[in-house]
Amino acid sequence: MSKILLTCKKALGRLLIVSLIMFISLSASFLFIQQASYATTLEELKLVPPEYKPTPEEKINRANEYDPGVGVQEEARQEAYEQAVKDSQNLQTLEKAYERNLKAEKNSEPNLLEKAVEKVTGNSVSY
Repeated sequence: MSKILLTCKKALGRLLIVSLIMFISLSASFLFIQQASYATTLEELKLVPPEYKPTPEEKINRANEYDPGVGVQEEARQEAYEQAVKDSQNLQTLEKAYERNLKAEKNSEPNLLEKAVEKVTGNSVSY
């Protein structure tokens, strides 16, 4: 009975060693497989001329193709830019824009950093 157990133990030991060697060699073969790259290739760069400047509508459409949420952010960014350009036309609208932004900042809720500083120090922080 002990001879059978010794034989089984040797066979299992050899099987374990062979399987570990196979696993190591198989995993080593994956080191040289090239991963997918999302970077732009030289051929793609040649397709788009360097003087190409997309319009704001094209940027929004491209962002919507990527993800609708990104498109909404791009639209909001474009609207804010257009509003800033319009506000900068004369001094009075620039002052009104400053007051509007100041009110919006005062009415906004404190962010996480401000809450943490207030909790630690006991003082409210204003920038």
